Amino acid sequence: MSSHTGTEIRPEPSAALSGNELARWYWTLAELTTLARELGVPRGGGKAALTERLRAALDGAAPPAAPPRARKASRQLAAPVDGSTVIPEGQRCSQVLREYFRREIGPAFHFDAHMRTFIAESAGHTLADATAHWHTTRQAAAQPQEIGPQFELNRFLRAWHTSHPAGTHTEALTAWHTHRNRPRTPASE
Repeated sequence: MSSHTGTEIRPEPSAALSGNELARWYWTLAELTTLARELGVPRGGGKAALTERLRAALDGAAPPAAPPRARKASRQLAAPVDGSTVIPEGQRCSQVLREYFRREIGPAFHFDAHMRTFIAESAGHTLADATAHWHTTRQAAAQPQEIGPQFELNRFLRAWHTSHPAGTHTEALTAWHTHRNRPRTPASE
């Protein structure tokens, strides 16, 4: 689709798109979810998986397998907890844990990637082990972390602020809106 200036205009998400045309543009999760409802496509599994199912549906191909149903959450820790409390399988980064870690570590505590991974993968360890893990990962946590491809806005903002150090947040968001309304460059280019 072209405008009078020769630049392409982002189409509306609809059943009239092809799978390749869908892939050429940035879509919000809300837009993809609405299109999935319209097409009767399962909506779970994250943005990338949803996009692949929509591409298949738009092209009349067999969709990739729907995401497995999430397991029912196991029992979560309840207050009071202390350093000897054992992390159960399936524990989430809950308010109970946040309150405990803030008491133990201080107001600087937050669930970063290191702590989220530890809580998710350390069933059988204690909260004292988790506190020690926090302290041993501070140097690594202070380094810039890679932003996953599913966080397109965050990746764009980091890159934009790196190349425009004096730029404002408002300018960055304006640049983002311009960027997301342009077609994507094919991966092969």
